[in-house]
Amino acid sequence: MDNERFQSDSGQPTIEIFDIPIMEPMVTFTDLWITGVCLFALFKLMKLNKRGKVHQYMRWYFGIMALATFLGGVLGHAFQYAVGLEWKLPGWLISMLAVMAVERASIMHAKPVINDKFGKFLEVANVVELLTFAVITFYTLNFFFIQVHSAYGLGLVVLPLHFLVYWRTRNEGSRIFFLSVLFATLAAFFYTSEIGLHTWFNHLDLAHTVMAISMYFFYRGARKLEVLKPEDIKEDKGSFGDAVRDSLNGLKKNFRGERLH
Repeated sequence: MDNERFQSDSGQPTIEIFDIPIMEPMVTFTDLWITGVCLFALFKLMKLNKRGKVHQYMRWYFGIMALATFLGGVLGHAFQYAVGLEWKLPGWLISMLAVMAVERASIMHAKPVINDKFGKFLEVANVVELLTFAVITFYTLNFFFIQVHSAYGLGLVVLPLHFLVYWRTRNEGSRIFFLSVLFATLAAFFYTSEIGLHTWFNHLDLAHTVMAISMYFFYRGARKLEVLKPEDIKEDKGSFGDAVRDSLNGLKKNFRGERLH
């Protein structure tokens, strides 16, 4: 093999399977691991067949993210030597659509507890920020802008909206969502710090593993999302600190329940 041609930025060696070079094999595998989790979630949610836009957008989220990570693994890593750097774009841009879908689901879910004008503003901003970052990414071929878009979507839309819903209603699905987003920030940490365990399980593999686990918990949260009714909104919602404590106590109960089973 031409060593220079098959040299990856991450430093993970290229392997051959039936004389076909596979660049960054573990990075490819962990990308496809996310794909598998997303397909599992999609099929389970389709079988559950809950009605409403929130659940429709969540099904879209898992389906679109499955496609994005599949293309990312195959074109962006395994066969990058054959197609070139620009073929990272399909996976990147499609993943932005997935983030848009989960933002949209969060906005729809939070509508009963937010101002109508603010809700409409978020819907418009949802489209504007997608188009803005898509254009910038297309022209720069820089993954940094994908990270910024995800940070905005998950950190400034999904997390606060689901926390607000949980604070006002103690909705279990929203609790799982905002805690999962907090956990998902580890993926960005591993990616930017380039901390890995080994050449064969580097920072990208760790980031992908965190993402796969996060996707599973997003699925668990999606199963618990119910259409909010006026009676679900608590008059005495408690303080911000009460909501945080309740969410963490719920996390402890879940762990205990899992261990008992």
